[in-house]
Amino acid sequence: MPRFVLATSNQGKLREINEILEGSSLEVVPQSAYAVPDVEETGASFVENALIKARNASLSAGLPAIADDSGLVVDALGGAPGIHSARYAGARATDRGNLEKLLEAVSAVPQGGRQARFYCLMTFLRHPEDPAPLICQGVWEGTIISEPRGENGFGYDPIFLVAGSECTAAELDSKTKNRLSHRGQAMELLAAQLKSECRRL
Repeated sequence: MPRFVLATSNQGKLREINEILEGSSLEVVPQSAYAVPDVEETGASFVENALIKARNASLSAGLPAIADDSGLVVDALGGAPGIHSARYAGARATDRGNLEKLLEAVSAVPQGGRQARFYCLMTFLRHPEDPAPLICQGVWEGTIISEPRGENGFGYDPIFLVAGSECTAAELDSKTKNRLSHRGQAMELLAAQLKSECRRL
């Protein structure tokens, strides 16, 4: 089974992706195992940033690479925080700082106008110059509530009320979240495609 490098330093993402892949027989090693440096995300979209991260990891580790770029899109904010979700409150922002800034930004928006969704773009590069990367997308619909609820998850999960549910993403157990979430959807699609890739790598 080929070894893939996972291009992330985000411990929350790393934990979720490992849980999603558990039992898949895919060997995915975090980029920290190869001392891969973080790379500046200069893309204008989730898919561009995912490709930048995958290319950087593949080049540094000398392995095929998996990377994702994901974030929260709030309709009332014109799509913000979007690709800047992880640094919405500044370059050194914490999860709490980002969450509080978002709550302030939507404070004047009625609850009925707070539609939002998480996007995840998952990419796979066979090598740094791969001209035909695999790209999979997941989308998770919901709304933004006014007060954080729940202790699970990370990022904006405590204020993201899952569509068709009374729970925030942070109130879901990890198995349920991984089945429903944007990252779970994208990773499931990618894992299915990787099965055929493994026979050629």
